[in-house]
Amino acid sequence: MSVATRIAGTSGVTILLTYPIWAPQWGAGLLGEIAGQPPWASAAIVAGFLGLVALFCRTLQRTLTLTRTGTRPASVWWMFAIPHNFVEDFYIVRAVAGSLAAAGTPPARVRRWAALGYGWCALQIVSLLPGAAGLAGGAMALPLWGAHWVLTARLNRRLAALASSSAGSGPGVSAAGWPCDLPNGGHGSGVGS
Repeated sequence: MSVATRIAGTSGVTILLTYPIWAPQWGAGLLGEIAGQPPWASAAIVAGFLGLVALFCRTLQRTLTLTRTGTRPASVWWMFAIPHNFVEDFYIVRAVAGSLAAAGTPPARVRRWAALGYGWCALQIVSLLPGAAGLAGGAMALPLWGAHWVLTARLNRRLAALASSSAGSGPGVSAAGWPCDLPNGGHGSGVGS
């Protein structure tokens, strides 16, 4: 099912990316807008964006390295496999969210992180649509991506601090060292504590 979903999704993305070729009346599309700039500006836009994606991939790779849950940290670099990346990004978000949860990150934080991730993933696909819908999708995807990146960096700082601290779990601390509101740090019933 996963392979079929990836193939179908990538095919759909390819159709959206190439609509200026088979439906030029819809407009130039994202690639046409970039190509319509002076060559130096087009090169700067593409290089700048790819540089940001590389930095984001490094941030996600660090997350997977810090969680130590067995998910291959290098898998985040699939974000560069255009046009497959538009679909693969959903799987990357799912894998990292699973690793965060397995590392003991509080469920509310994982849900917030995943919601931001799935949000920008969906909106980047919307950004491929022609006209105002595509522009609106792109305009909303970028701030969500930025917010997701900031939250990822914050989680990484917390994970790194937990990894370097020698404090074990105790009252008010989960097994992974995250603060929690449960009696006995979320271990057992808390009866008699």
